[in-house]
Amino acid sequence: MTTKAEISWGDFEKIDIRTGTILSAHPLPQARRPAYVLEIDFGALGVLKSSAQITDRYTTDQLVGQCVCAVVNFPPKQIGKLMSQCLVLGAVDAQGSVRLLDPGTGCPSGLPIA
Repeated sequence: MTTKAEISWGDFEKIDIRTGTILSAHPLPQARRPAYVLEIDFGALGVLKSSAQITDRYTTDQLVGQCVCAVVNFPPKQIGKLMSQCLVLGAVDAQGSVRLLDPGTGCPSGLPIA
């Protein structure tokens, strides 16, 4: 496995990664690949929506209340009829299945990841 191109510390500092709590999750039927719409509370930043292709590993019931990490300063991206406002982060295994990054139970929403 190879790594991606080297970036500068300044490049990394531009990425705003925050903790959030999933408030709701439901299927996104217009997606090309099975996906959920997640509504995530980021504390003072408010509630943002994201599309996540994680239907093979998680049910909607498992997701509600889960703490996650997400990039909150990407421009919005149209995914089907959804305007995705953040990118939820996860580790991708050899089969392409995503395991959400979990900052731990009870982690306050909106904390910056350093």
